[in-house]
Amino acid sequence: MSHPRRTFLASGAAALAASGTRLRAGGAWAQATMQGKRFVRQASPENLEQDFGGLADFITPTDEHYVRSHFAVPPVDAASWTLSVKGAVGQPYTLTLAQLRALPKVSRVVTLECAGNGRSFLVPAVGGVQWERGAVSTAEWTGVRLADLLARAGVATDATRVVFDGLDRGEVKNTPLPAGPINFNRSLSLAETKARDVIVAYAINGTPLPAAHGAPARLIVPGCYGMASVKWLSSIEVIKGEFGSYWETTDYAYWDRSSGRPLRRPLLGMQVKSLIARPSAAGKVVRGSTTDVVGAAWSDGNVTRVEVSTDGGATWRDAEFMDPESAYTWRRWRFRWQVPATAGQAVLMSRATDAQGRTQPMTRNNDWGTYVIHHVVPVPVTIA
Repeated sequence: MSHPRRTFLASGAAALAASGTRLRAGGAWAQATMQGKRFVRQASPENLEQDFGGLADFITPTDEHYVRSHFAVPPVDAASWTLSVKGAVGQPYTLTLAQLRALPKVSRVVTLECAGNGRSFLVPAVGGVQWERGAVSTAEWTGVRLADLLARAGVATDATRVVFDGLDRGEVKNTPLPAGPINFNRSLSLAETKARDVIVAYAINGTPLPAAHGAPARLIVPGCYGMASVKWLSSIEVIKGEFGSYWETTDYAYWDRSSGRPLRRPLLGMQVKSLIARPSAAGKVVRGSTTDVVGAAWSDGNVTRVEVSTDGGATWRDAEFMDPESAYTWRRWRFRWQVPATAGQAVLMSRATDAQGRTQPMTRNNDWGTYVIHHVVPVPVTIA
């Protein structure tokens, strides 16, 4: 007869391997230099990760919100900055920051996640910023609806997409290399701009944008990975046809096999995902205690269910939500775990399901490349 404890441990180890996940040396989340309350994942350009293990508030304080930079922060003078709306429009125009702020404003609470969040856990190891769990945050963004800005310009009836250019500029290292420095940019279809209620934001959590978050103004695209929310926005250009920049074909792109042949597509909507904040990997829990397993879940639609496993995926039970349903924000969740009375090891897991019926996968899909790390990440803990 098989021994239950040995069977359990074997299933936990298998889950770690099968998921395509690795842990840092010693089995714990890596230690890193801190800048205030954030981990420094890269000093130049600045890439900062929030302490996801300390997850507490629904809204992430601005000084704890993750920061993603492709190049150095561009020197921008707010007094002379302008935003141009141009291209396939009837009336192109330019706005100063004061003029943008004078327009009717809206506020949106939105969760943003870097598409590479969790990259440090991939097996085999891949290049790029070595994010762990905290390249995801939730904030209230205030600005002007993109739809209002486009309506003022008068979009051509045969227009198809909108291109957003940022002022951040530099040389990239990925191959094939562009010929010299390039600016960051992304595009959205006109249909996507309407469906997602995109805004041009000039404030975060009630205060003007800091430089690291794209001041004076940036795009906010609810439900999409962070690269879509272009920072240091300088122009909005309506175009006819497709857009094939480096940032949508070489970088921030994936292989789509739905047509029967692999086609390169730009990344966009966030995939359903949950993460355990506490206990942390290689942490200890008290045997026989009641311990809260705490985390958050999100997607590009409402997350409707989170399940937790304390036995390496053999069984699953529902967690309780701490936040109401919301299309474009995370939902924090909690699971009351009755820790076994005997000392040993346990492998914790969480998986989310959203309103579209999508459930977080157990294993990695390599067609995402170095992005979209949304498979279940096992969290081994010690019962002592």
